[in-house]
Amino acid sequence: MARPARRGSPPAIDGRAERTSQRDARPSRVRGSLPPLDRLLHERMRLGMVSALAATTALTFAELKRLLEATDGNLSVHARKLEDAGYVACSKAFAGRVPRTEYRLTPEGRRAFEKYLDHLETLIRSSRG
Repeated sequence: MARPARRGSPPAIDGRAERTSQRDARPSRVRGSLPPLDRLLHERMRLGMVSALAATTALTFAELKRLLEATDGNLSVHARKLEDAGYVACSKAFAGRVPRTEYRLTPEGRRAFEKYLDHLETLIRSSRG
């Protein structure tokens, strides 16, 4: 038995709600003129991490966890992806007997973030113009 279509979505031939991708929803004059968004940054947790790090020189794991309301595991996984891409640098030390992990945005990470913001600004201008 087919499920009913969601409110506002026209039913497809097989009875399922038709989904429109983000790419199809873009204005035609923008399509093809911009490269795709940086998929690494276009994820909520990673974008939040890079945004927070762009506003300061460094943040500890505990500070990022509190700011982003993240779990240890979730923050670790996303931090590792940003590290692997070269966007974030991680340093580990001890404050007494307590481990302290600190993250900094690398120059490459800052460039990627600025490019991402420029891309979003272009999309916003083109959709309003």
